[in-house]
Amino acid sequence: MAKRNRSIRRENLPAGEVGPREPCPCGSGKRYKACHGAKGGASDVFVGRPFEGLPSECDVVAMRELVPAATAPLSVPSAGDRKVLLCSLLPMAVPAMSRDSGEVWLGLQVQHNYGDPSRDLAAVLTRALEAEPGIVGLTEAPGEGPRLQDLVTGDSLDVTVHDGFEFWVADVEDTTGMESALEQANQQATPTARLSSVEAAYWTNVGTKEHLRWVMPEPEDQLLDALARLHAAGQDSIATDSRLVGMFRAHGLLAPVWDLPVGTGPEVLEDSAAAFAKDLAEALADTSDLTTAQRAARSGLANRQVTIR
Repeated sequence: MAKRNRSIRRENLPAGEVGPREPCPCGSGKRYKACHGAKGGASDVFVGRPFEGLPSECDVVAMRELVPAATAPLSVPSAGDRKVLLCSLLPMAVPAMSRDSGEVWLGLQVQHNYGDPSRDLAAVLTRALEAEPGIVGLTEAPGEGPRLQDLVTGDSLDVTVHDGFEFWVADVEDTTGMESALEQANQQATPTARLSSVEAAYWTNVGTKEHLRWVMPEPEDQLLDALARLHAAGQDSIATDSRLVGMFRAHGLLAPVWDLPVGTGPEVLEDSAAAFAKDLAEALADTSDLTTAQRAARSGLANRQVTIR
């Protein structure tokens, strides 16, 4: 992973409001009022960790930023007996679809951002539950209202990773005219699998290389310290000839990324990922000062972060 100067440190990432003259938390380098706080742009509130408190927060972040094709049913009491399906991506990146079957599909990978993705999703979901069958979206900031955490119940999500986007037409009898869009979407989807031994860890094959991208819930500073301890001890490998190359920062969470040799596949990662999770828990519990080697490892990891906006 290449070093990016536009990433931002955890302490500069607010949980609530941002002043108009402060740096925009997205990492653009602009003042907030000239970026996400601009009139007609995002809302006047930027939430640094918008999905905190949602069932399977780390998986939600992964589905929004890292996973091409995945779905997870949502438990939404206000929907009554109607099914609500959370989707990584919907056709044309639309925010939501009210289906002829009565189901509501809610898309995570969308083109708008009004400062709080959770509030945006809740606004779209509320509208979709009231709408006739068709596409539902946002053309302006939703204003005051519930967040997705206020509408969804449950402790965890049952995430299904799909080989492609055939789920788009699973409930459609006549798919005439949809073949081209479906084929194009499938061509852009990299093979992806979710590990079952740990939470929110996703293997992917990008052709020239394989990766494991693992979204983790721990605060950034603590996680960096723990990863540095493991790296200095030679305990940060996830498979034979694998290498921890950096991490993504998205929606207030870090996602460490390992490079894997082509041909590794997801199956052989299950046991080693579980073992790594155990080692990481022990490293997180260690509150002693970092050694010189560990501080050097931490600095290297911190310099290999890419902020996803």
